Formats: sequence, structure tokens, C-alpha cells
Amino acid sequence: MNKKIFNPADWQPKDSEKQPIANSSTKSLPVAEIGTTEIDVITQRIEATSLDIAPNYADWRDLGFALADALGESGRPYYHRLSRFYSGYTATETDKQFDNCLKAHGHGITIKTLFHLAKSAGVDIALRSTLCGYPDSSNSANSSKSSFPHYGEYGDLEVTDSSLDDLVGVSLPTFPAEVYADLPFLLRLVVEKSISPEDKDLLLLGSLVALSACLPNIYGIYAEREVYPNLFLFVTAQASAGKGRLTLCRKLVEPIHKALRGQARDEFEEYQRTLAEYTVTKDKSALDRPQEPPMRMLVIPANNSATGVFQILNDNRGIGLIFETEGDTLAQTFKSEHGNYSDGFRKAFHHETISYNRRKDREFVELQTPRLSALLSGTPKQVSTLIPSAENGLFSRFIFYFMNIRPEWNDVFAGNADQTLDNYFDHLGSQFFDLYKYLQRFSRPLRFCLTPAQQQTFNAYFSQTQSQYLYLCGMDYLATIRRLGLITFRIAMILSVLRIQEKDPIKTLLVCSDADFNAAMAMVKILVQHAAMVFQQLPSETVTTAPKNQKQQLLDDLPKEFSRKEYLVVAHKLGIPDKTAEKHIKRFEVNGLINHFGYDKYKKL
Repeated sequence: MNKKIFNPADWQPKDSEKQPIANSSTKSLPVAEIGTTEIDVITQRIEATSLDIAPNYADWRDLGFALADALGESGRPYYHRLSRFYSGYTATETDKQFDNCLKAHGHGITIKTLFHLAKSAGVDIALRSTLCGYPDSSNSANSSKSSFPHYGEYGDLEVTDSSLDDLVGVSLPTFPAEVYADLPFLLRLVVEKSISPEDKDLLLLGSLVALSACLPNIYGIYAEREVYPNLFLFVTAQASAGKGRLTLCRKLVEPIHKALRGQARDEFEEYQRTLAEYTVTKDKSALDRPQEPPMRMLVIPANNSATGVFQILNDNRGIGLIFETEGDTLAQTFKSEHGNYSDGFRKAFHHETISYNRRKDREFVELQTPRLSALLSGTPKQVSTLIPSAENGLFSRFIFYFMNIRPEWNDVFAGNADQTLDNYFDHLGSQFFDLYKYLQRFSRPLRFCLTPAQQQTFNAYFSQTQSQYLYLCGMDYLATIRRLGLITFRIAMILSVLRIQEKDPIKTLLVCSDADFNAAMAMVKILVQHAAMVFQQLPSETVTTAPKNQKQQLLDDLPKEFSRKEYLVVAHKLGIPDKTAEKHIKRFEVNGLINHFGYDKYKKL
């Protein structure tokens, strides 16, 4: 990064310089009313267009001052998110610059500068109390048109809070910048083609799941059991939200699928030739009848019989990937007489033995150590069709990602016309195929592990998170938290394996780097919220702990910081008595969900 570093002492505010910078673009902005929600909205809009709003050093420095002034240390992730579109961006230099901004206290520069830089770059900085795709989830109970500043005009169309809520619905957080700060090279190339924060998360998750089925000779020890990288993912969103771009992720493993299918064709042709020779041979006493070759493939059709799926898995040494962009395909299969392999699906997540009968040969088969991955997408209704109850365990085995709807038109003519997305991802698939062949050549499996410090952090986080969600969501959600622990371990394993091409040859042990561990942990802190959202949308009769919705709603509707009077106002709107609200606040504090940091002062964590 060629943006020079400044001396903080040169920028200490003087008595004559206490007034904030004013200009025609920002002089009407009410600074006191600008909070994290508004900053996040503008940041996401900038990310959606991949704009470098501070192309020169002076603007970049002032952007740091603005975020440091408004958010303090909490502004650091935003500084990274807004700086990374500069061609020379580095995380180390950006951190150093922000440290200096914190020390210098900004020379009177306020958060207005962010809005000015964004507007100058062509970003829409208009905000409203409930924004299209960006509702204020931290204080939805108290939002009103007067609670946010107004920037810009909306034309003649009158848009109300209620109509926007009906159109857009709830908005969930996306992965923070730290997830993308230091990804393995292949995944960095994948997410470069994203068109929004949600799309970036989608491409990252879809790639991790698709690749999880194609990492031979890699395992880890979790809860004293051998586990492999395989993941299950369900991306849920309304129609046209953009989940169809998951099909790009399949291209990463398509060369492996094609290679297996080509091998199967060659073997079948050889089988037919030897069978023909066997058939015309008169004396068969010295010959064995040729055996039909295995049905080799990676991607297994979801629309299949239970025996068909298990047989394909068995033919491929227990390895397979179910990839369906319409979740109801699998749901309808599970409902059919011979297609319900839900039991085997659940067993495969933990690599448990699957038993089945082959009718053709009247053979009893035991499939040892299945390593199945699954990637599905569909509408919220398709989730409940596939998983009508949380009690059978299928729900807790999935990563769930609930896509926010962005009612924004993307430039469908942007990009390089000489290289389509299909060609781009085909090329990435060829790169991964090289790693796949390299892993196949290992003489013995390679074990993945976390460092002792990472293990301690891992256990502390999931212990606290289990307590929090046990209180919020009840026992039905406990299995989800526990399996998210295993999922996090597997994500860290996949990230570490993808580093192999960037490192010296691995000898005996694959130790997780802090960068990959931190990325996996940052992801799960978001995924646990997405899973809770989908869980609460299951049919009400399947949720045995009804009060959980009330507790979750109270926590969601509280502002970032609040007093007793303020939390009682929120409670009254939800029909919660004062005593019950006080009990909930106390339990939130005990479970680490809020911090009572001063007299009558509370803060959500």
C-alpha cells in the first residue's frame, strides 16, 4: 500500500480547531444521531459496489479519523472493510494507520467524512428508519421515522416502515471483514466475484461445502473420534434473492466428478468386452464371470432411492456430494416409499456405519465410514418440508444461512465479457483438481489439529454460547450448538488444507494457523444467529419451548445500550410484565448476553 503513514502528533486537535470540518455535502448531517447501524448500511453499500472511496492518502487518513471518532476501537473492522478495495491494501498497514488515528483523535474530523467520501464516490447515502434490506435489528421495537437522520431525496414514492418490513423482512448479519482478511488463495479468488456481502458469504460457504467432499487423506480427532471435513449446508431465502449463484461452487469440483465419470465409462467398456468374451467361451470352468464395475461419481443425484444412494456411496468408497439448488427435491424424495434415506443422511454426518440390502444380489452391505457432504438451497417453506421437526436431528447437522433480500438492481453488463463466470470458476476448478490429486498421493492420512491455545478459546466460546442459547431457545436447540462446534472444527480443517499449496510440504501433522482458526470462529458467531432464525421459523408445534421466542424478541429489540426504564418500555410493547422482564435481564447478564457496566447502565454484547 503506497499511502504514506502520518505522525499522530501533527494531528492533535488545537483549541482553535475543535469545530468539525464542514462542507456543502455534509453540513446538514446530525452527527449525534449517526450510529453503528447507519455506518453499517453505508459500508455494505460500498462493499456491494467494491468501490475504493479513499483513493488518496489524505482521504484514507481522514476516513480513519472519522471511524475512530465515531466508534473508537469498534471502528477498526469498518476501516478494513472500506480500505480493502484499494489495490495495495494490506491488513498490517491498515491496522497501523488506524492505531495512529486512535492516538491522534482526529483533528476535529467526524463521521460526516465517511458520508461525504461515499457520496463523492457515487454511493447512495440516503437513510431511513427502516431501510430496504437493512432494518435496525438492534432496536426494532423503538424505531421510528424520526430516529434516523435523512440524507437525500426519495422522489414521489412514499415508502412506509411497515411496507418495507413486509417486502424485505428481517435482516441478519453477514460475515465480518476478519473472515476475508487472510483467506487461502483459492477462496480469495472465489469471493472476488461477489456482488454483495451476502453473495460473498454464499460463495465462501458453498465453496467450503463443495470442497469438503474432495479432501482425501485428511482427518482430525474431535471428542476422541476420527472426523473428516464433510459439511451440510442449507441456504434459505425468498425467490430471486440470489441463492442460485451457488451453482458456481459446483464448478470447483466438476473436474473431479468428470474424471470419475470418465473412469467409470472406461471400466464399463472393458467390462462389456470381457463379458462378451466370457459369453462366447464354451469351457467356462477356468474362467470367472466378469464383475460389473463400480458406478464412480462425486455428485450424487438427490432424486434417488435409498438403496441407490447407498450403493453409489459404497461404489465410491463412502465419498459423495449431494448438490441440489432446490431443497424440495430431497424433501420429496424423503417422502417417497423407497427414497427415504434420512436415517443414512444423519448417520453420514458423523461417519457412522450405514447398512442396507442389495435386492439384485440379495446381499447385505455395511458401508463403513461414509463421508458425505450436502449443499441445498430453497425457500423457508422448503426447509420445513425437508425438516418438519427439530427432534430427528437432521436440523442440527446443517449449517443454515438465511440470505437477506437486497432490492437493488445489479449491473448485468458489468465484468469482463471475454471471461464469463462459468469460465472463471472452471479455471479455479482446474486449480483445485491439482491439489486433489496431490492429496491422493499421500502414503498415509494426514491429521489436522488445533493448538492448545486455540482449543482453550474454542471450548470457552462454545461453553458460553451453549449456556446462552439453552436459555434463549431451550433444549431443542442444544444439539445445534454442539454440532456447530464440530462444524467449526471442520471449517478450520478445510481452510488449513487449502493452505498446503502455499506452504512447504507437510510431514506428519497439519496444525491450524491462528488466521484460519480466527476466521472459522468469526464465521460460527454469525452462523449461530442464522441457525436460530431458521429454527424459530419451524412449524410452531415442533418447538417445545414457546417462551424462547419472547426472550429472544426482548433481547433483539433492546438498544445497544439501555437503562431499566428503557428495557421496561420494550418489555411492555411485547406484553412482558415488569417482574418477568427483570428476570430475563438478570439471566441475560448471567449468561453473558448483556453487561451491567454501571448504575442503571446495560450494554448488549
